[in-house]
Amino acid sequence: MDNRSKIAKLYMQLYHDEQALKQLFSMMDEAKLQRSGELVAMDKNERSWYFDQSIVGMTLYTDLFAGSLKKLKQKISYFDDLGVSFLHLMPLLKPREGENDGGYAVEDYRNIDPRLGDLNDFKSLMKELRKHDIKVCIDYVINHVAKEHAWAQEALNHDPIKQAYFIMYDTDAIPNKFNLTVPEVLPDKCPGNFTYYPEIKKYVFTSFSEFQWDLNFQNPYVFNGMSDNLLYLANLGVNMIRLDAIPFMWKELGTSCRNLEPIHDLMRLLHLIKEDVCPSLALLGEAIVEPEQIVKYFGSDEHTECEVMYNANLMVDIYNAFATRDVRLLTVDANRFQIPQRGTWMNYVRCHDDIGWGFNEEAIRSFGFSPFEHKQFLIKFYGDQFMGSFAKGEMYQVNPLTKDARTNGTLASLLGLQKAIETNQVYRRDEAIRRINLAHAMILSYRGFPLIYSGDEVATLNDQSYQLDPDKKAEGRWVHRPFFDWKRAKNKDVVGTDEHAVYQMLKKLIKLRKQLPQFQGQAHQYALDLHNEHVFGVIRQNRSHHLFALYNFSELTQKVPTEHLRQIFNGVYARDVVQDRIFNLNDAYIELSPYEFVWCVKHKVT
Repeated sequence: MDNRSKIAKLYMQLYHDEQALKQLFSMMDEAKLQRSGELVAMDKNERSWYFDQSIVGMTLYTDLFAGSLKKLKQKISYFDDLGVSFLHLMPLLKPREGENDGGYAVEDYRNIDPRLGDLNDFKSLMKELRKHDIKVCIDYVINHVAKEHAWAQEALNHDPIKQAYFIMYDTDAIPNKFNLTVPEVLPDKCPGNFTYYPEIKKYVFTSFSEFQWDLNFQNPYVFNGMSDNLLYLANLGVNMIRLDAIPFMWKELGTSCRNLEPIHDLMRLLHLIKEDVCPSLALLGEAIVEPEQIVKYFGSDEHTECEVMYNANLMVDIYNAFATRDVRLLTVDANRFQIPQRGTWMNYVRCHDDIGWGFNEEAIRSFGFSPFEHKQFLIKFYGDQFMGSFAKGEMYQVNPLTKDARTNGTLASLLGLQKAIETNQVYRRDEAIRRINLAHAMILSYRGFPLIYSGDEVATLNDQSYQLDPDKKAEGRWVHRPFFDWKRAKNKDVVGTDEHAVYQMLKKLIKLRKQLPQFQGQAHQYALDLHNEHVFGVIRQNRSHHLFALYNFSELTQKVPTEHLRQIFNGVYARDVVQDRIFNLNDAYIELSPYEFVWCVKHKVT
């Protein structure tokens, strides 16, 4: 069955509307005609680029990092120096005026935020980045639009066709039934799931805020319109599109309205559509939900959905290991899921969002802990509420009834650097830098490709200046989204500074990652039980090339038995490519200093 036949079959199963299907195919044909020769060449030659081990990503807000798209183009040498080859540019499409959820309330999907520049500036940036072999990902807010979006404005003007693009009711009877089963996303900031608009006398589904209207994907013309927008963005020259809030895209009464099965049909359709029009484009799914739900958005080998998914589970497991000095959760989860051949993880230790403490509760129980009490421990440990914690984070969206909360903070502040600086503890400062370097080494060596949040490479600390901005002060997450400090960043070249210690180690690790075939995106990976709860071990294997990595998540020296390593590694001598240490695996154990990590390959003694 060819691609179009697959689209037609799935579309008709979901929507039963031949006219809508004809409209979709017409949109696809038009987008295909608009695709430039350079992009068509990419479609032919770069369909699986995201498996390349040279892909090392960085997330940034254009305005916070450089000021504008034109000025961002002048910063490309910074990415080249560090070794960054992939940029995730945070929301840059035209948002609503005033509060806009950090750009996630989009007013116009076909225009750039005028504060950053215009479409010509964006196209010029894309062209220049391609010259430097830097791929680009942009955000596509697919679940909802700003109430200022043209569709919502027409709905507010009593257009019944556009009102059907949203989920709205004349009375609160059905909204109240939804509220019985649908959790609140931001209970403090935006309680409830509906907003009443007196001008149309209707209750509108608004999961995230009153100015973000959820789209009705049970309407085929909504799907068509959003697919058309996606293809338009692809033709601007981007390599990846991040689909925001996909678990929310289908609503059914009596359910949580999260992760419902029709969403997977929508994802399959989007994949088939982009495979037909722009196959070098990769889809990144944003689904910050339970780990067993996240993996479903990869689809299967037969039915691909998103090629790339955020590895939110790894982020939580890394922070858990630092707080507990116990790597068992990391080890269990590393071997827990098999993902399709077309899929890969995007690995990170921090993003623009807060940290939600969702973890493998079954594993936590098997370790003898209460999942509820363990979550409370993590919330307090990283929220600066736990005696003896090194972390300087902030609690976010605290729910006094459930005692649930999330955490804000930069990587350096969460891993101890801020507190060590404030208390003038030189040794603790060194410990914190070791933690930061270990965290970066983890995401660089894990299957998938790494994503660094801009500023973390120079150990940026929490910044309270956002509270002076009326459009930001109500949103605590801006504490870890500061303006990039270019003056401070110059310290990356000054020996003895925190910035130098973090940046130069990260630069070295990136260079090593790009050289070692064991880090190719589809190389096999499995975690090891090293009979030491403080040390995480992982094997990476690409054909005949083997590598083992060890990570000491403790502030104490640890001894790792070599017996298991010797059997798996099939060699006597191993060399740590980071420090050039040589290990004899016939020795009884390998000794690791506090927060030390090693990347070891086979070594021949001459």
